[in-house]
This record gives sequence, structure tokens and C-alpha cells, in this order.
Amino acid sequence: MPGLDAFGTQFKRDSTGGGSFAAIANVSDISGPSRSREAIEVTAHDSPDKYREFVKGLKDGGEVEITINYDPGSTTHQALDADFEEDDLRDYQVVVLPGTTDEHTWEFSGLITDLGDEFPHDDKMERTATFKVSGKPTLTPTGA
Repeated sequence: MPGLDAFGTQFKRDSTGGGSFAAIANVSDISGPSRSREAIEVTAHDSPDKYREFVKGLKDGGEVEITINYDPGSTTHQALDADFEEDDLRDYQVVVLPGTTDEHTWEFSGLITDLGDEFPHDDKMERTATFKVSGKPTLTPTGA
């Protein structure tokens, strides 16, 4: 089976703190969540065949990164500045294949750890934002 086209994927933020999600405008790239898990080494002098041994450790919800075609006048872009400045966690969503029967939504609580703007002399303005996931991100089938 060939791959699926990611066009139309949405990044949303809880704009009210009560579960009302609004899409961030002009998102060009989304990656993550990039989850990971620690491997705790438990090698001992009597480990079989002199191989290191490991047990599963804590999981990390990872990060989500977005790139947007930046518009300083856009209220959704200004909201990212406010999210960076606030002390509380905020809920976010990545909606994959929106409006299809295969639609899935990653939902997570997080904070912005990096917010950067670029103003090249020969290209569009861009903003990148990195969101650190706090706790477990959940993937839910949400398609119709």
C-alpha cells in the first residue's frame, strides 16, 4: 500500500481552556509527538554471554514541532506568544486526515519550549514552535 498524503493536517490549541479547539492558521509543517522510553541498564557480573541487559524505564511524551508561514497580525499566531508567556499547561491537538473516515487526533497537554521567527530578505517570514508534551499524548480515531 502506498503512503498517505498528509496535506490538510491541522494543529489546534484549546483557545478557552475548556475544550474549544481552534486551528493555528498557515501551518506548513508538523512533526511529532516524538515519544521515547528510557532503557535502564541492569547488567550484572553474571549476565548471560557478557551482554548488557535492560528493563523498561519511564516514558516521555516527547515534542511536537510546527512551522508556520508567519503573519504577525494573525490572532492565532499572536496566541502562540501568549502561550509561551503563560505559566499553565495548555491542551493542543494534531488532527491527521481531517474530514475523512481515517481521521485521527493526537491530543496532549504541553508548554512551548522554543518559539523562533525568521525574516529572510528573499523568502517568506516563518515561525517555528516546539511544544513539550507533559504526560501521555493520546491518539484517538475521530473520523466520521
